[in-house]
Amino acid sequence: MPTLYFTVLFVIAVVAMVGTKLWLASRQTRFVAAHRDQVPPQFSTTIPLPAHQRAADYTVERTRLTMVEIVVSAAVLIGLTLLGGVQSLDLGITGWLGRGYGGQIALVAAVVAITSVIDLPFDYYRQFVVEDRFGFNRMSRRIFFVDRIKGALLGAAFGLPLLFVVLWLMNQAGSLWWLWTWIVWVAFQMLVLVLYPTFIAPLFNKFEPLKDEALKSRIEALMKRCGFAAKGLFVMDGSRRSAHGNAYFTGFGAAKRIVFFDTLLARLSGNEIEAVLAHELGHFKRRHVIKRMAVTFAISLAMLALLGWLSQRVWFYEGLGVRPSLTGGNSGLALVLFFLAVPVFLFFVTPLGSLSSRKHEFEADAFAATQTDAQDLVNALVKLYEDNASTLTPDPLYTAFYYSHPPASQRIDRLLRHA
Repeated sequence: MPTLYFTVLFVIAVVAMVGTKLWLASRQTRFVAAHRDQVPPQFSTTIPLPAHQRAADYTVERTRLTMVEIVVSAAVLIGLTLLGGVQSLDLGITGWLGRGYGGQIALVAAVVAITSVIDLPFDYYRQFVVEDRFGFNRMSRRIFFVDRIKGALLGAAFGLPLLFVVLWLMNQAGSLWWLWTWIVWVAFQMLVLVLYPTFIAPLFNKFEPLKDEALKSRIEALMKRCGFAAKGLFVMDGSRRSAHGNAYFTGFGAAKRIVFFDTLLARLSGNEIEAVLAHELGHFKRRHVIKRMAVTFAISLAMLALLGWLSQRVWFYEGLGVRPSLTGGNSGLALVLFFLAVPVFLFFVTPLGSLSSRKHEFEADAFAATQTDAQDLVNALVKLYEDNASTLTPDPLYTAFYYSHPPASQRIDRLLRHA
């Protein structure tokens, strides 16, 4: 493919992506605002109008911030690629460290650092302006910055050795380096799944065993009925950072844990907590986690194979504003450009992943209705929608494109058929 053709294709894809994102976001803000002053009839007896209006305002404000992020991210992308940002970084870093592994690792790390620093003001504004304005923020500024320092150090501790292995394979493992890299990547992901509950998560939050013996007995009876074994039931101090509530499974194999946010336990009744957990167990029983992992690993294999092909094409580099070295040492460049450019093209398959996720949520709800009273799950969801200020009236097209969970009305309608 000639360089100019690829550049034009990339620009068209970026414009289409940004245009689509902004169009969908504007649809969402208009639709939510238009339905702000009336609670949907389905929720008229359970959600008060002030709570519905608060959710609408919260959704609109978050979406408007996202629109600014979309524009800034696109500008940064173009600046790093077609306007020569990566090229300048490459020349400066390799002029200092050479084109060996040190220089290539430094290049990748520099691009990651730049994008992270640009994201930081948005994260700060979202936490201390938007979340604070709507009463969700409980995080101090100290915790905010300490979390990010921990995240950066953890990312370096895991990411830099992995990056070195990938670069070594790209240079030493021959034409099938991408296959060996995929095997390493899968092993790395499995290792993280095992380490996350006991090593990574406790770096950010405190976890204590569930002390409510009555609730613990109910949950253990539910797990026994569902054939699910967990290493423990834990309560996380989510209230240190946010008023939002949640529950989740973590770990893999025998190391699985069930974690409840303390904010969730404070809000829901025993029946409702059991129903929420039954929904999560539905994902386990329907093998959703395994299915998602299989899809993720298959996509990563395809992407690495594509990278293996593109990394040997001069037009791939030049079409994105970079002149590769004629003497080699371009593996770091290939990684940077690939992970900058590929999300632009993959954006247009987002609705497929969202559709699959919503299907899984419906299946998990249906399973929960066979193990607990469906009305209990409905009651829990209504409380969570209200407490988390989740809009009850999202734009249908925005929902179809982005939502990983079905809209409240659809989800509750289906559950009520089981009640």
